Amino acid sequence: MLNESRIKLMTKMASFEAGEGKKSMAIGTYFKGNYIWKEVIKSIIYGTLAFFIVVGLLVAYDLESLLSDIYKMDLLDVGKTIAFNYLKFILVYGIITYIVFSLRYTKARHNLRAYYNNLRRLSSMYKKEDREKRERTRARRNGRPQ
Repeated sequence: MLNESRIKLMTKMASFEAGEGKKSMAIGTYFKGNYIWKEVIKSIIYGTLAFFIVVGLLVAYDLESLLSDIYKMDLLDVGKTIAFNYLKFILVYGIITYIVFSLRYTKARHNLRAYYNNLRRLSSMYKKEDREKRERTRARRNGRPQ
């Protein structure tokens, strides 16, 4: 016999597993701090690459004036300015990454909690149906009609 509420619950769970659940289950394998810091470190590495690519493009764009003025520049001051801007960029980028992945982790844990609650509900539905089936079988054996 088909149980409509069980089918709806199973469809909802299958939809979650096929879509958002894959990401949530992958995130759920980590502790919060480990997940967030892994993502922050990755973003710092990618941010560093992006920063130096942009600096390289700016240098290549203005190479002619840079080469003509290189003897007039204070290279130590230019290096300090680049380092200061790099640290500012990485700090802001790291903070944003921390916030974003903290929120993602919290959302994933919430979704997983709801998913596991649905699993418990589904399991209790199966247990209840199995218990009722055994009671009907027992009643038939004892000669009592349902």
